[in-house]
Amino acid sequence: MADLPPLEALVSTRQSLHRVAEHLLAAALKRATGQIALRAVSGGFGTPPLPGDGTVLAVVGADLVVDRGGDVRRQRLTTLREAAQFAGVEPGFPWTKQPPATSFEPDAPLTVDDRAAATLADWFALGDLALMRWAEEIRGEDPTPAVVFPEHFDLASTAAEVNYGFSPGDESIPLPYAYVGPWAGAPVRDEFWNAGFGAVRTVREVGTVEQAVAFLREGRDRLQVTGPARP
Repeated sequence: MADLPPLEALVSTRQSLHRVAEHLLAAALKRATGQIALRAVSGGFGTPPLPGDGTVLAVVGADLVVDRGGDVRRQRLTTLREAAQFAGVEPGFPWTKQPPATSFEPDAPLTVDDRAAATLADWFALGDLALMRWAEEIRGEDPTPAVVFPEHFDLASTAAEVNYGFSPGDESIPLPYAYVGPWAGAPVRDEFWNAGFGAVRTVREVGTVEQAVAFLREGRDRLQVTGPARP
């Protein structure tokens, strides 16, 4: 992934897709099931099959894809309101105790650059493969299934009180990045543990599944030597 689109396009696309993840896909899933966890799919991210007719809502590239039992329709993302009308669902995340991470602006334009959307989809695909291999390697630690958490908009799994994940970027780290996040925080601050919550490697440093798994493995190995964070 050395040939990245401009950072501005990555950021604006990620912000728009985050809004879609929360206020359309996760919103529909929560209303139908009470759950919010999405999943990586080919070309992007989407819901598991919804109750009833098994409809799957997904974002593939810059398009909203609605798959109802093999009847597949797709439309380019424009606004949350238009996307919701196309999908036949109600927009707006139905939060209770905690508000969503993104604002609900149903008529605000969704700025989705094709190249940036493809880059972020590739990052989720790389992360999904890496986490599957990692889960097999540490299966004795009962890793959780890798899911896309809409509030953080990252793909992650947890094992032995450590979060392993792949983020498309955020306000602190604008590039897509992989991370190892011990629940207790970084045990030390050094060249490896380079973030307060743990260790981070951006897409410029992790370009293959093998490199990603090696990074996750190094984090786990270092934790086994150092133990949890010191007070």
